[in-house]
Amino acid sequence: MSESRPARTGDGATVHGLHVVIDGAPAAPPLLLIHGSGATGSTWSPVVPTLATKYRVITIDLPGCGRSEPASTYAVAQQADRTAAVLDELGFRNVKVVGHSSGGYVATALVERRPDLVGELVLVSTGPSRTALLPEPTIVKVLASPPFGPLVWAIRTDSMIRRGLAATAAAPITVPDAAVVDLRRTTYRGLRAILAANMDYLVAGTVPERLMAAGKPLLVIFGDADPRWDPTSAHQYEAVPGAKLEYLRGIGHVAMLEDHDALARSILGHTL
Repeated sequence: MSESRPARTGDGATVHGLHVVIDGAPAAPPLLLIHGSGATGSTWSPVVPTLATKYRVITIDLPGCGRSEPASTYAVAQQADRTAAVLDELGFRNVKVVGHSSGGYVATALVERRPDLVGELVLVSTGPSRTALLPEPTIVKVLASPPFGPLVWAIRTDSMIRRGLAATAAAPITVPDAAVVDLRRTTYRGLRAILAANMDYLVAGTVPERLMAAGKPLLVIFGDADPRWDPTSAHQYEAVPGAKLEYLRGIGHVAMLEDHDALARSILGHTL
């Protein structure tokens, strides 16, 4: 296969227990996409083809999500270590790491624990601190929170999954069928453990605080109509030396599903 044309690993492979899909020319610089809480790598699929014109795009399912194996702990540091093991196994270095929502915490922990692997960091709709969190949309609360969460999770329909994602958006979205299938694989117990671990990570230190001394180029992308995290809180990242901040107009929390072209342009259009 010619290295000048995008190549794909088909349905992906399992590396150290994590499901991995790789797109793009083998000689292109590597870019890692990390999804948020309870999501899967397949939620990135609308933006991958454009990114793969320039990068070797690595998409993973985090532990306990989608087609990846569950974990004994979902602490953010351990999620980052599992991700690092995948990059080590595949031989990637100087990776441009893009984290969406709480996937940005795993990306940040990767910078903290394995700075040798990360060249640049892009955070998409990643809440910087606990105080920035907004009240959950009703359907999200019903799906993910006690006391009704376990029962509703067990009987949830494809329509409910799509509505749950749509509740975090500000613009109409189309959820790929493959993403719905993968989202069904995540267990309620796993989701609750992941959410708790993410909050523990934020309580221990805000994301800007963690990145201040990291010395990594940072781009922060936020929807100006995000219903999950206060959009104005993105300015907290200005405390990180050299950080760049970009708002996507009329976009909520899931830019890759709301306007994948705009998100791809933002990721591709910045030289950090």
